[in-house]
Amino acid sequence: MRDRAVKNWHKHCLLPDGTELQEHSIKTDRDIVIGEFCQIDYGLRGADVYVGESSKISEYVWANGDARIGNLCEIGSDVIAKQDAYIGEGVKINGRLVVSGTLDIGEKVEIKEGFEATGAIEVRNPMPVFMFILIYFMTMLKIQNEKELDRIIDNLFSEDEGKKEIPLMIPSRSKLNMKLFSVPSTMKIGKNCRLHGNIRAGSIDVQQNTVIFGSLRAKNQIQIVEGVTIHGNVESGSTVYVKKGAHILGNVIAKSIVLHEDAKVDGTIQAPHGMRIERGP
Repeated sequence: MRDRAVKNWHKHCLLPDGTELQEHSIKTDRDIVIGEFCQIDYGLRGADVYVGESSKISEYVWANGDARIGNLCEIGSDVIAKQDAYIGEGVKINGRLVVSGTLDIGEKVEIKEGFEATGAIEVRNPMPVFMFILIYFMTMLKIQNEKELDRIIDNLFSEDEGKKEIPLMIPSRSKLNMKLFSVPSTMKIGKNCRLHGNIRAGSIDVQQNTVIFGSLRAKNQIQIVEGVTIHGNVESGSTVYVKKGAHILGNVIAKSIVLHEDAKVDGTIQAPHGMRIERGP
């Protein structure tokens, strides 16, 4: 099950509606799911927060629900869980651990500034976060079959994904810092987001009324829709779609470009395979 589900889950990044990527933090009112071997130079603040094994979070982790930190992770500041916390083996926390509920903690955990736990404390090795995430998705989607999981996770990134309260998802081996947000494959950015940094991905889809203070670069297609403002360049190894009402303050460089007549590009346009102007709705 692990190998099959990994294949799909790891190829997607989703920033749900209303996500804020600020100077020191990523904030959402939904759950946050971080894959394995990630390097994130921000704090995380969400509902439940799950961090996969061997990831490094340079700032804090704040969960309004549960926090689950995988084996061999390093957290640069505090871990705060308003409900339960699950801390894996070999985790290093360079601040305080504050848990309002039950604490399950593995062996060889380092907590630099001590911990507080209101509920019971169990010293044991909790279930690996990666396996927990798979169970989490299957429970959330109300499915029992791994083949269904493959199909539905793919469909979550279709036009109907807004019908489900899916979490903020950052796939394994992603890198996030003050200058760069890099993920290995697909990225979908929801509505009314506000993001700082240069985004690199396999493909990028930006939804309505989002503002990005940085550039976009993708190997495959980029789609920018109504009300989106990009304070930087947009570059694609394939096609860039700039829909009605979008505004790009920098240059657009791609093999081909589909540009609506009511979109605005302040910089230069380069499209060696041609540009098509769209009209109408």
